[in-house]
Amino acid sequence: MRQRAWWSAATATAALLLSACAPSPAGTPTATPGDDRPVVLATFTVLADLASEVAGPHLRVESLTRAGAEIHGYEPTPADVARASEADLILDNGLGLEAWFAQFVRDSGAPHAVLSAGIEPIAIAGGEAAGHINPHAWMSPENAEHYVENIVDAFSELDPAHAADYRANGDAYRAKIESVFSDAQGRIDALPATDRTLVTCEGAFSYLARDLGLSEHYLWPVNAEQQITARRMAAVIDAVRAQDVPAVFCESTVSDRAMRQLADDTGAAFGGTLYVDSLSAPDGPVPDYLSLLRVNLDTIATGLSTNRTASPSEGTAP
Repeated sequence: MRQRAWWSAATATAALLLSACAPSPAGTPTATPGDDRPVVLATFTVLADLASEVAGPHLRVESLTRAGAEIHGYEPTPADVARASEADLILDNGLGLEAWFAQFVRDSGAPHAVLSAGIEPIAIAGGEAAGHINPHAWMSPENAEHYVENIVDAFSELDPAHAADYRANGDAYRAKIESVFSDAQGRIDALPATDRTLVTCEGAFSYLARDLGLSEHYLWPVNAEQQITARRMAAVIDAVRAQDVPAVFCESTVSDRAMRQLADDTGAAFGGTLYVDSLSAPDGPVPDYLSLLRVNLDTIATGLSTNRTASPSEGTAP
């Protein structure tokens, strides 16, 4: 992705001046007068929610991107530069997810913590992105607990006076993640071996599929490259038919048109919408990370328990 002129320090300064005069975009948090808590800026809503659970009342946590935003192709604005320059700590995912943000983070001057640090990455298995790191590590509950540990460490360094609170909050939140996953694991484990294949639009579920013991197919590796080729579509259709996959899924931040067409072509059910790169608005289905896990796990378990209809290509007996 091309670099913009305002990435330079001099132009970034000009951007700060411009953004200071402009109204804040909708959804951008504003500080309460007299609120002098340290500001933590996360690159997207999922990380911001994890961080808020650890922060408690001691830090003001904000997300750079709005609920529902597609993180992969996001292009920072001058207002984003201003917000980052005022942050006391920036949290990002790493693993190549925010390649668009790398220069931005360096220019901000704020301390920086990569929440996937220490995670064992999974490589993308096929297509043009084969061999590249899959960045969606937070989709694994086990990895999410590791993210929480990294947040506890970063907050304790930023604000040592409240380190004990961050540790207690982190431990309590990790227990909640474990509980949500444990509640769903039994339903997944009960699926027959023939119904343990997860088919999605984006290849965002490799870490979760590993945790659940599912095999995986997808239309494109990351949402930044969501132009599916005819060859790729044919390969996934063949896999769905060969493995008699009962249901297929798509993510909330992209069009599900291609996946619905695949479902029509194969006789698989469209199992529903999954959530990956963004939380919903507060009144939506996944306003926080625990809700995201619950909804995804329930949608997957329900969809893979669906009785598959006959594929149009298989026909019917005369």
